[in-house]
Amino acid sequence: MYILKVKGKAKIPDYIQLRDENFVLIAYFRADRPLQKLEKYGLEGKEEALKQLIETLPFGKPQKLEL
Repeated sequence: MYILKVKGKAKIPDYIQLRDENFVLIAYFRADRPLQKLEKYGLEGKEEALKQLIETLPFGKPQKLEL
């Protein structure tokens, strides 16, 4: 799974994309509002680590998600 941070403009907030191994979009959510159903993506119990990763993630550079 890959994670990508997208920079918002003006009134549009920053967003986070989660993509699978084929880079197909599987989740899209606001960076300031964590994803609610993380268990659907196998990320349950990793909310705090994901939140810290999102804060340090550079814009526009996909990274392999390894928590």
